[in-house]
Amino acid sequence: MEMTRRNMLGIVAKTGLAGVALGSGIAQAADAPLPSFEPSGAKTLKELTKALAKAPRRRDFKEVPMILTKETEWDHEALTTLMRYKGKVKQVWDNTAIDGPWLNLMRNSMNAQIWSYKHPDFLCVSATHGPAHLALYDDHLWEKYELPKLLKDKYKENVFLKVPDAAHADPKNFEDEEGVFSPGDNNIPALQARGAVFLACHNAIFEISHNLHKKGVNPDKLTVPQMVAEFTNHLIPGVILTPGIVATLPELGVHGFQYAK
Repeated sequence: MEMTRRNMLGIVAKTGLAGVALGSGIAQAADAPLPSFEPSGAKTLKELTKALAKAPRRRDFKEVPMILTKETEWDHEALTTLMRYKGKVKQVWDNTAIDGPWLNLMRNSMNAQIWSYKHPDFLCVSATHGPAHLALYDDHLWEKYELPKLLKDKYKENVFLKVPDAAHADPKNFEDEEGVFSPGDNNIPALQARGAVFLACHNAIFEISHNLHKKGVNPDKLTVPQMVAEFTNHLIPGVILTPGIVATLPELGVHGFQYAK
């Protein structure tokens, strides 16, 4: 399988502790990045993956305002590259419910598009906001800001980054009911390795920062703009930061992305 630079950036590396139950497998700490699971005939999709890997992601903010007004305040280059994708079929999912079937639906859509409709270059995008946005923060932030409490401790840690045994099955056997493309592999790193793209929402970052600040969950006594910067800086690898998901969805629609929820 092809190893892309985006994988090398650590999509899966250091995603958490071993032994977390997830689906039909057991999540394990990632010792090495996952290989690319993009279809062999996905020339256009692979070109996008490489272009997105080269596109800069600024994660050195000191302060970030409530409303972004400059392209340097979000991942403009990466987002523009995504919008200009030349693939024929591209879909964007409006994902808000972290405890819903969002990753499973994306996986099912990719499977049917690739093998049923024969569209290897199908692009699946998660327009992530609301509670689902918590899945896009790294383990450090989950622990520091006690994010499990916001979910009533339903998730003790960010299980959406945990890589189960299914991710290490033989990808050539795409019909494997416990394999790479099965319900046992519903996690963000595996979908990213298949070419899926996850968009982050600045508005969601501001709102969680503002709410935590009001509640006094602020270990370093930061201002709201400083806390927004910290949350932005701790987005997981590969994510594309937008100035706001609900405003970005129409832009994606203009560029031919099919809306799904």
